[in-house]
Amino acid sequence: MNLSDEQLDRYARHIVLRDIGGAGQKKILGAHILIVGAGGIGCPAIQYLAAAGIGALTIFDDDIVSLSNLQRQVLFTENDVGSAKVDVAKVAAQRINPDIEVNPINQRLTAQHLKEDSAAFFAPFDAIIDGSDNYQTRLLVSDISLRHHIPLVSAAIGQFQGQLGTFRGWEEDKPCYRCFVGDALDPDDCDNCSEVGVLGAMVGLMGSFAAMEAIRVITGFGQDPAGKLLLFDGLAPAMRSINLPKDPHCKSCGTPVQT
Repeated sequence: MNLSDEQLDRYARHIVLRDIGGAGQKKILGAHILIVGAGGIGCPAIQYLAAAGIGALTIFDDDIVSLSNLQRQVLFTENDVGSAKVDVAKVAAQRINPDIEVNPINQRLTAQHLKEDSAAFFAPFDAIIDGSDNYQTRLLVSDISLRHHIPLVSAAIGQFQGQLGTFRGWEEDKPCYRCFVGDALDPDDCDNCSEVGVLGAMVGLMGSFAAMEAIRVITGFGQDPAGKLLLFDGLAPAMRSINLPKDPHCKSCGTPVQT
């Protein structure tokens, strides 16, 4: 692939980066990212991936835009209230960069997408960004990542806190997302942002960080973050990372216990 004069101009600030350059930008232009959730994390991730020139985005979400979303889900406006998030996200992403392909899927990712014949559907994806808001979906996304060997960038937020990790659990020395959370459940009384609140700017930070990590997956710039969890505290403010061990008996990526 040769970059056109227009692409050389549009992506010049990437191309002059020593760790990305023209070769890295070509990888970005040829990449396909799966985004699970077009909410608080998905919105800024979509914006920055579109601006970066990601070749294609496939977006899963079954929700519609509501007025309460507008405090943090910056792809949407009052005129979008009542519309499917994925449809609005497609228009917004292609307004940012008309050259990218956007495939909106107006449904929730479910176990049906993990069927044996799912390989062809997931084969084009170079990375997954998970910005979903429940453990059931997050663990499903983790299992999809493992089955199809697709690097997973998982981001989460709560009030003034955020966390982010990159997972490649099929590798011998790398944990999967289930190694981190175990068999986490979604209790009926679990706090959610409609009850406890969330700082909109923190959501923007985590979504932008997720986009950066997806670009890192594609281009390989910098250090490999897989196996580490980044923790953000907006109250302090502070940021730190912790190492995540691989669970040798994880039922997704570990060795089953012999009985």
